[in-house]
Amino acid sequence: MRMASTRFRRGRSPARVAALAGATVVGAGLLTACGTDDGTKINVYYAPEDNFQTVVDNCNEQAGGRYEIVYNKLPRDADGQREQMVRRLAAGDDTLDVLGLDVTWVPEFAEAGWVEEWTGQNKAEAERDVLPGPLETATWNDKLYAAPKNTNVQLLWYDDRITPEPPRTWDEMMRMSRELEQRGEPHQILFTGAQYEGLVVVFNSIVESAGGRILSEDGQSVVMDDGAMRALDILKEVSSTGLTDPSLTNMEEDQVRLAMQEGRGAFELNWPFVYASYAAEKPEDLEHFKWAPYPGVGDDGGRTTIGGYDLAVSSASQHKPEAFEATLCLRSAENQKFSALNDGVPPTIESVYTDPSPLDPSKPADPENNPSMATEYPMKDTIREALKNAAVRPLTPAYQNLSTVMSKVLSPPSGIDPQGTAEELREQLTDALDSKGVIP
Repeated sequence: MRMASTRFRRGRSPARVAALAGATVVGAGLLTACGTDDGTKINVYYAPEDNFQTVVDNCNEQAGGRYEIVYNKLPRDADGQREQMVRRLAAGDDTLDVLGLDVTWVPEFAEAGWVEEWTGQNKAEAERDVLPGPLETATWNDKLYAAPKNTNVQLLWYDDRITPEPPRTWDEMMRMSRELEQRGEPHQILFTGAQYEGLVVVFNSIVESAGGRILSEDGQSVVMDDGAMRALDILKEVSSTGLTDPSLTNMEEDQVRLAMQEGRGAFELNWPFVYASYAAEKPEDLEHFKWAPYPGVGDDGGRTTIGGYDLAVSSASQHKPEAFEATLCLRSAENQKFSALNDGVPPTIESVYTDPSPLDPSKPADPENNPSMATEYPMKDTIREALKNAAVRPLTPAYQNLSTVMSKVLSPPSGIDPQGTAEELREQLTDALDSKGVIP
């Protein structure tokens, strides 16, 4: 998901990061390296992440001089990341070794033959203790093509002074919103309604929560079943009856966050980064800022759409054994914990969520100087449970085309005509699938 690398926690001082990095190296039992003997470099192309270079440095020490991992920062926007890698891979560039893929890109890159399948011991290690949702994003046609590095899910956020008990379903949430509006209290249901991937995520989450599908399981045909129809009904109702913000069509993640912090909303559907922002900007009210699972459509609970990044090995790499080894290090449990606590990217490995120790186990836990998952992720258990039954976006090499179509057809949500919009989606999504090509 585009917002997967959004920082959960504000930046840390260089001194603190260096100290914590030292703790990570010691804790992982890494070796000391003086440099590569043969000049082998493993080029990692990955999104900007503030402290990822520290992870790279840790893995270079572990490599003991056999190779050197080089972090090549991709553009900050997802489209720019994809475009740079697609153009170079299509040209047969063999200097790309490890690729940081948005979770929606794995089928596309696998179908194009640009990434290696994970097999044998490498596959076993990449899959070990990984939560089901993130693991599904790295799979295409029952084969593993990447190692899940970090993930993300949306939660329902609310103020317990306004709604002491959170709603469990969309219907209940809309009913509570109407009651709050009648009492003159903050009542808006806030979500990403702008014409971009964020709107697609909301639609997909509601479809999946309703037990529906947009595409067939094999990604070859458009379904748009009763669950998808119910999702269109809900989007229409919530956005056209005064239950959400008037500026919905301009709202992306940060606008949603700000609206909630400014007291305009009763309910916010957003990623966990909002907690750190609330803690930094409204610390006096933090005790009242609560979270709950994504709302469902029926009695079975909600399913939130996964974000995140997977790491894949380029088929053109001249150093595949070293690239696989480097990838496993970059997304190891120790390094996922470090990245979670310093860059706010939720782990894919389940044991990290239950790890009670602070980042430096040799020192007492301290929220500011030696954090733990408990201090940084008070909602960690809710995230972990959501990941066990999370939704993934339609798995298809043509997802980029589908996303563009859906965001356009669904915008503005208040203009949805469920029957007509469903038919338009069926037609345009079928056309998008038929292209079956990678769009640079």
